[in-house]
Amino acid sequence: MLTADVLTEWLAYSILGAAAGFLAGLLGVGGGLIIVPVLTFIFTGLHFPATHVVHLALGTSLATILFTSISSLRAHHAHGAVNWRIWRGITPGIVTGTLAGSVLAAWLSSAFLKGFFVVFLFYVGTQMFLDIRPKASRELPGPLGLFLAGNVIGAVSSLVGIGGGTLSVPFMTWCNVKLHEAIGTSAAIGLPIAAAGAVGYGVNGLAVTGLPAGSLGFVYLPALAAIALVSVLTAPLGAKLAHRLPVKKLKRIFALLLYALGARMGLTLA
Repeated sequence: MLTADVLTEWLAYSILGAAAGFLAGLLGVGGGLIIVPVLTFIFTGLHFPATHVVHLALGTSLATILFTSISSLRAHHAHGAVNWRIWRGITPGIVTGTLAGSVLAAWLSSAFLKGFFVVFLFYVGTQMFLDIRPKASRELPGPLGLFLAGNVIGAVSSLVGIGGGTLSVPFMTWCNVKLHEAIGTSAAIGLPIAAAGAVGYGVNGLAVTGLPAGSLGFVYLPALAAIALVSVLTAPLGAKLAHRLPVKKLKRIFALLLYALGARMGLTLA
């Protein structure tokens, strides 16, 4: 029989999944920016090991993106917005960079990862609030350049538990890729980031002792199940409303939310 505490925990994950999926569909921003800090707060409240709270939040976030990225990818592909040539060129670097990032994360402290995430939140928040977009000033690099870019995008995405859209879209826009195509291709890039990240965090956490029951390495399965199930349902709703709501104004509101989450996480570093 489920206790009130367990039901409350599952409800929290479900609400988080609903919000993350809806915002991802509405604003085109991966739910990881919301999932990671909120899971960190929830896991801390559940008294999970403090030394691995952030690792669990990052690994679980990437695992949830594995499911949401599939539905997002299918939607963008149906509209012909995925440049598969770019995807094939950048994916090898994405995979190696993401795996390397997950290995590095296993050796880094929760405090460092939390601080890195706070800085990243403020960076993305500022980018969204001021609507900063790189100017198209060059062409896409060759195979080596795409491989190196993929490694950077994958490594940073792995360290902050996101699908990489806040990095891959500006990169492709800078390289003269049309915005709608950059967004669609970014959705496809999120799949190898999430897959490699989930595997990396899962494997690198297997040898860690003291993790809560229900963990597969640094992936907490109960949170994964609830968030993935609900976010897959709400993401299409957000995408549908994106054409009816003032997205630019909503992005500024979302940026303020990122500032608030970053400040809240930053206070726990003191």
